[in-house]
Amino acid sequence: MSVLKSRPVLRWLVPVTAVVTVIGGGAALGTFAAQAEPSLPPRTAAQLLVDLQTSRLEGLSGTVVQRADLGLPPLAGLVAGDGPAALLTGTHTLRVWHSGPDRQRIALVDTLGERDVIRNGRDVWAWNSRSNTATHRTLPEGAAGAESRELPVTPGEAADRALAAISPSTEVSVGRSATVAGRDAYELVLAPRDAASLVHQVRIAIDARQHVPLRFEVFADGSDKPAFEMAFTQVSYARPDAEQFTFNPPPGVKVTEETAGNKPADAPGKRPAHGERPDVRTVGESWATVVVARLDGAGAPADRAGTAPAGDGSTGDPAALLGRLPKVSGDWGSGRLLTGKLFSALLTDDGRLIAGAVTPERLYEVARG
Repeated sequence: MSVLKSRPVLRWLVPVTAVVTVIGGGAALGTFAAQAEPSLPPRTAAQLLVDLQTSRLEGLSGTVVQRADLGLPPLAGLVAGDGPAALLTGTHTLRVWHSGPDRQRIALVDTLGERDVIRNGRDVWAWNSRSNTATHRTLPEGAAGAESRELPVTPGEAADRALAAISPSTEVSVGRSATVAGRDAYELVLAPRDAASLVHQVRIAIDARQHVPLRFEVFADGSDKPAFEMAFTQVSYARPDAEQFTFNPPPGVKVTEETAGNKPADAPGKRPAHGERPDVRTVGESWATVVVARLDGAGAPADRAGTAPAGDGSTGDPAALLGRLPKVSGDWGSGRLLTGKLFSALLTDDGRLIAGAVTPERLYEVARG
């Protein structure tokens, strides 16, 4: 399992689809139980980066707990309860299994049931116990790995995306040692140098022996508690049994066979290929990247937002609910502003969505330009 990959760090922090479709209250967040710091031989940040880059993982299984408190306003109706965006609020428990590049399984367990994604060779299954439905598709020959997801489901995936941002824009240092899931770990700390970034620090706890990320935390400016964190609470490096990757549809399950011809282009977890979205562009780089999307080329979504129906806000129109946000204006124009602990989003009256893990002032600069 390679840890350094070419992925934009803000892809998971502020995906455009999540900004548009997720506006819900976060659960109260507490950090994972602290334990005494283990005594470990000193290692530099450069050595820890080499450890991550050269680590090879043959097998892994464990339980991951993820918690998020992004400080989002309580606008109902926009949280996608069964989609990946639901991972942006509250607390979630996942079970993960890894056995080489072509066998992985992820199970999201909650009070309403279980959702699994299983890859076994070229076969990929997605199962939802609540709806008793499953989808199956066959990957093309030579597929290197499972498709990238909008949101990470393990500390390792989150670390992959954060480490892709290491550049002159990032200060890298070593934090305190820790014990995570009963394993001694070093802590690598990433801090943006750009004052416009709302991210204060990213902290990655790395297994001292296996060099695998065990915990991933994101701290917002001005806060000593993570706004987003995920950590193994139990982990094993033994190769999982092959039966963990075999899916037998339960009785009565409705199975849908997916092909390149019938899979929706905007299916959850599927990002449009480069060049497919001429109405979406990015401004800036690294931690200060801002995404600009044209929501409606024919008109102004904010005008529609002003006519949002009264009630509980359960309408499925994101623009209508965004229209309930505070009105802002300046020499760049006017619109409505959504702010959280780790990102800001500006819906302009001329139909642009401008979002990033940056201050509102940076969004206004982009809107002006």
